[in-house]
Amino acid sequence: MKPSSSSSSLPPSSPSSSSPPLVPPSSSSSQHWIYDVFLSFRGEDTRRTFTDHLYVALDRAGVRTFRDAEGLRRGENIARELLRIIQGCRISVIIFSDKYADSRWCLDELEEIMKCRIKLRQLVFPIFYHVDPSDVRNQTGIFAHAFQKHEAEKTTRWGDKFPEKSQYGTEKIARWRAALKGAADLAGFDIADRHEAEFINNIVEEICRQLTSTYLNVAVYPVAIDSRVEDISKCLGVGFDDAVRMVGIWGMGGIGKTTVAKAIYNKFYHDFDSKSFLADVRETAKDSNGKTTLQERLLSDILRPTKIVVDDVSRGVNVIKERLGSKKVLVIVDDVDDVDQLNALAIHRDSFGQGSRIIITTRDRHLLELLEVDTIHLTQKMNEEEALELFTCHAFQNRCPNEDYTELLRRVVSYCGGLPLALEVLGSFLSKRSIGEWKSTLKKLKKLPHVKIQSKLRISFDSLDEFQRNIFLHICCFFIGMDKNYVIQILEGCGLFAEIEFSVLLQRCLVTVNEKNKLMMHDLLRDMGREVVREESPNRPERRSRLWQQEDVIDVMTDKSGTEETEGLALNLQRSDNMSFSTEAFRNMKRLKLLQLNYVQLTGDCDEFSKKLRWLCLRGFCLQVIPKEFLDEPYLVSIDLQYSNLVRVWEYTRPHVMLKILNLSHSHYLTQSPNVSKLPYLEYLILKDCKSLSEIHVSIGYLHRLTLVNLKDCIILKDLPKSFYRLTSVKTLVLSGCSRFKNLDEDIGKVISLTTLLVSGTSISEIPSSVDRLPHLSYASQQSLKQHIQDVTAGPSSD
Repeated sequence: MKPSSSSSSLPPSSPSSSSPPLVPPSSSSSQHWIYDVFLSFRGEDTRRTFTDHLYVALDRAGVRTFRDAEGLRRGENIARELLRIIQGCRISVIIFSDKYADSRWCLDELEEIMKCRIKLRQLVFPIFYHVDPSDVRNQTGIFAHAFQKHEAEKTTRWGDKFPEKSQYGTEKIARWRAALKGAADLAGFDIADRHEAEFINNIVEEICRQLTSTYLNVAVYPVAIDSRVEDISKCLGVGFDDAVRMVGIWGMGGIGKTTVAKAIYNKFYHDFDSKSFLADVRETAKDSNGKTTLQERLLSDILRPTKIVVDDVSRGVNVIKERLGSKKVLVIVDDVDDVDQLNALAIHRDSFGQGSRIIITTRDRHLLELLEVDTIHLTQKMNEEEALELFTCHAFQNRCPNEDYTELLRRVVSYCGGLPLALEVLGSFLSKRSIGEWKSTLKKLKKLPHVKIQSKLRISFDSLDEFQRNIFLHICCFFIGMDKNYVIQILEGCGLFAEIEFSVLLQRCLVTVNEKNKLMMHDLLRDMGREVVREESPNRPERRSRLWQQEDVIDVMTDKSGTEETEGLALNLQRSDNMSFSTEAFRNMKRLKLLQLNYVQLTGDCDEFSKKLRWLCLRGFCLQVIPKEFLDEPYLVSIDLQYSNLVRVWEYTRPHVMLKILNLSHSHYLTQSPNVSKLPYLEYLILKDCKSLSEIHVSIGYLHRLTLVNLKDCIILKDLPKSFYRLTSVKTLVLSGCSRFKNLDEDIGKVISLTTLLVSGTSISEIPSSVDRLPHLSYASQQSLKQHIQDVTAGPSSD
């Protein structure tokens, strides 16, 4: 904070001006202040002179000022009413005079004021009235004499007879000293040799300027905001250099990006003479004159009180660059979803003066990458403790919930998944409602997302194009938790350009990929997507594009009411469910591309399946061999028959030129891998935990596009056919846990694309020297191979 004029401030060399006062709390715009200013002073020094003159000047300026603290001082401690008044003042002015520190009550007031500065972010102005700021800070000179008296009084009153009270007195004096030092370190006003009237005018001007400052209302209950603000503040580095820094705040809808941005604006409000918070840019830009409106808002905020009218976007860009190019500004551009919005506001480093800080909030990381911001900050969801606190505040208006609601509270908080928007909306909705109403709401949420949460999250979905929407909805309904690479292959097979569209969904925080390369999504985003599908036909599930709800699928399958509208269907049962359906249920699903039937028994003609299938997942497949008439779907990209009863895969091999993924893992009766000679485009062969598998079919050598072979825990497999070692395309070979596997052929060196080779838990006692010639083998694999040989050589432990 800069003092109102250089003549009224402390000398630049004095540390008294080194630390700016904290700005008011983030919610200050909505706080009910009792007074504008609280005056803390020693009555016998200044009541009828300087303090009286200052009070009159403030009163004439319309500033509500409290100065009668002496009338509320009682006994040993600060009165409760006086505490309430101090806490209810927007600004505290401390008039340090000769005998200020002589008064225990003045020092108690000071201690409380400095607490309010931290807790309530109250503005504090020290005034040094014919005292040296360094004496205040260090308790030297006349302030040293005051503290000698306090120390002596403590000794006289308590001595060694009352050690607890003596210790309390010692701690209290230490707090007074800390408060004096903290106050003296703030930017303030030193009268020095100034004329008193001029000095008072400068103080009043500065106070009036502070009172007319507009802070943003951040949140009704600002929970867990400070830590997030602190993280971004470090990236901003306000005051550290003259560079123009740009920081992006990125995250999914409802995660709290705008809330954090407002709190940052309030925190650094007084560090910039020129600042602008451009809210709701996405919505404003939709209007026909939206971009010029945003330009005018930016210019007016920075150049106030000057008003500039812009009648053309291109002209507005030039005006921004010309008028703001030399100004140090704080600009926050909130909720951007198109690079044209940034261009219209000339959001580039060379558009603003040295030391400027630009913050952009968005759901789209790609915009920030295009802008080449210095830092992209991903806004994280709340942890459980933070979420409980925020929800409790909204539901019970305090941080101590009714114990009768404890279990329900945790269920609602779990449903919200750490999303502040959901916590606030549901907390407010459930406030003052009965336990029965809470339970009813939870049941409803399982069926139907809350409309206010839904509408906020749907903004991101509505901004997608047709291909992106289809991919997002497919993931919502079928692919959460699946390997990203497999899903890309399946969706590419559906003609959806999945490779590029996945990056868009990732950049817009609609999906994430975990450390195991699995596709993940926030539960509320998932529910939003599924609600989009449900709304296609609320009362007729058979007319929806995707079916995944168990009761809906069972109804459609039982009634055989399927239609051409359905493109994907998933039914996940348990092995013990023992449910059977006729394949006639699929007769009218001519456009079905994605089918998952786990532990479902089927009867009837396999020809009923759609010929457009790309993904077929039949976990728990009950037959011992796939019949000739089965799998007659020419466009299949992925076949998943995990946990099957297969002994042999098929007797008659159909050509599947589109098939890229074959997963037969956990098929414990399978003795031989299938003949794959008619699967020329197969890329992934996954046979994990096939405990009876003793042989890999020689036809594997024909798979010149094969990139992954996973044979983990195939415990009786001893070797690979020679034909395997001709495959130059394989990148990953997993043999871990194949306890009887002994021979890794010297020709392994010809598998030149190999990057990952895992052999732990095998009986391989010697690694072929040709492995050293593998140009792409990862360091991790090399170390793993060395460790395996050491373990085998060492033998079993004697412990």
